[in-house]
Amino acid sequence: MREVELWARMAAVLPGGYAATWADQVVLEDLDGRTVRDALGAGIPCKRIWRAVWRQLELPDTLR
Repeated sequence: MREVELWARMAAVLPGGYAATWADQVVLEDLDGRTVRDALGAGIPCKRIWRAVWRQLELPDTLR
């Protein structure tokens, strides 16, 4: 997964520009206590980040 796809998926589930705010402010245990933005900066693969977001938001399996 590329970063652009990660952002597109996040925008789809967190509409209205909320995805960027959420990515900056929500700390995820699955990302070792990082936010999405911090995880991207640390070079964590987008697929792992998306799975952490998916789990945190309790999204349906169809969006996995």
